[in-house]
Amino acid sequence: MAYYAHPTAVVDAGARIGPGSKVWHFCHLMPDCELGADCSLGQNVFVAGGVRLGRGCKVQNNVSLYAGLEVGEEVFIGPSAVFTNVHNPRAGVDRRGQYATTVVERGVTIGANATIVCGVRLHEYAFVGAGAVVTKDVPAYALVVGTPAQRVGWMSRAGNRLVFDEAGYAGCNESGEYRLVGEAVKWCG
Repeated sequence: MAYYAHPTAVVDAGARIGPGSKVWHFCHLMPDCELGADCSLGQNVFVAGGVRLGRGCKVQNNVSLYAGLEVGEEVFIGPSAVFTNVHNPRAGVDRRGQYATTVVERGVTIGANATIVCGVRLHEYAFVGAGAVVTKDVPAYALVVGTPAQRVGWMSRAGNRLVFDEAGYAGCNESGEYRLVGEAVKWCG
């Protein structure tokens, strides 16, 4: 199945869109960007050249994905989330080619109005709360909230809060068992 692009979307020549993907109202996809299969871009999403989204991503309304961003599979990006790509922008100084790489791994959720400062890595299945400002790497399965974002707990692959027992185990009815080892969570299946 081919992809769908709303008539108001601008898809520049050289943009690559996977089968089953949907590009909604007023989106703009630049040359050399790539959407995996079965992605969904909500209204008014911008995707810069060089940006790659893995299979099954959902990007909600009013999000700009700038150069320097790498997005894994099955990532959810909430409405009006913000990504930066330069640490010290100035209108009068050309910083093209100095973009800091930001990596969003598989299964990450980014809440509405969250800000992700460039140069960080959000490890698999991390969960960023609405309005959080992420200034450093986020561990796998961590739940972070606030400004600056701080870890306040752990989340399962299914997006449920994990509560670990004294032995360091937690269960999720939808995704199985997890183990807390030091400050790292491992999925046991």
